[in-house]
Amino acid sequence: MFEGFEFLNKEFFWLFLLLPLALLWYIFKFKKQTAALKISSINGFKTTNSFLPKLKHALFVLRLLALGLIITALARPRTVDVSTKTKTTRGIDIVMAIDVSASMLAKDLKPNRLEALKNVAAQFIKERPNDRIGLVEYAGESYTKTPITSDKSIVLRSLNDIKYNNIITGGTAIGMGLATSVNRLKDSKAKSKVIILLTDGVNNTGFIDPKIASELAVEYGIKTYTIGLGTNGMALSPVSMLANGAFQYGRVQVEIDEALLKEIAEATGGKYFRATNNQKLAEIYEEINKLEKTDIEEFKFYNYQEMFRPLVLLAGLLLLLELLLRFTIFRSFI
Repeated sequence: MFEGFEFLNKEFFWLFLLLPLALLWYIFKFKKQTAALKISSINGFKTTNSFLPKLKHALFVLRLLALGLIITALARPRTVDVSTKTKTTRGIDIVMAIDVSASMLAKDLKPNRLEALKNVAAQFIKERPNDRIGLVEYAGESYTKTPITSDKSIVLRSLNDIKYNNIITGGTAIGMGLATSVNRLKDSKAKSKVIILLTDGVNNTGFIDPKIASELAVEYGIKTYTIGLGTNGMALSPVSMLANGAFQYGRVQVEIDEALLKEIAEATGGKYFRATNNQKLAEIYEEINKLEKTDIEEFKFYNYQEMFRPLVLLAGLLLLLELLLRFTIFRSFI
């Protein structure tokens, strides 16, 4: 109800403590202000039943109300309308390179690596409202799923559509995935360019060496964060495909080329992370979110509307009314 309403000089409200004192003074002085005449009988006087003498206390009430309004006016009430305008002063363009090889269906993360990644990545995207984001898929080869865009609904929809398919050549071409991501960012005019490259395996195919791709990233000033996804030891992973198209799972040793991922991250000024479970994966994206902050300048505009003038005017009208009543209608009773 009082949202956007404030008193600039609240200390004047202490003056309200004077009003009870004024009331006590009025009660104490009332009898002295009224003349008394003692006579043995009033039979010779004409009496009246007028109610006006009973209303003369209303004059003092009008004065108290006027004083209360003046005190409130001194406290300077006003309404405040705040409008905010934000300006992004340092935008970041981000490409998320996602491994979609069959091993991403391993169940060491719940429900599997790929779905766990999609859930965490979606939250990351929602928390970057001022940045442009693109998606790159890679397995044995790579392609752009979504070019960098500021429309988060498109990115989230594309991310949700990512799934394993046998159209892309099998294997893990880390160099290809990184090179495609660099290609999407090399012409970007953003102040900061970032790749988040995730894989659960080793570079075993593709015609671009990961080190060459990382050198390209350095040349274009693109920072790369690398994430190795998978538990330590054995994981329940796809080992073959049945006649009905479903995967047959078996215990497979998790192999991640951490040395390569660390080298790529270090060369480009990024950082390497290892995600062994859902919680760790979420923590990694949260840390990257904190590391790559977009500078936002916020402007606040305050529109004040002073409210004391109507109170002063009303107080003046009440005092004027009191004077008029005192010297007209109540003149014979005061």
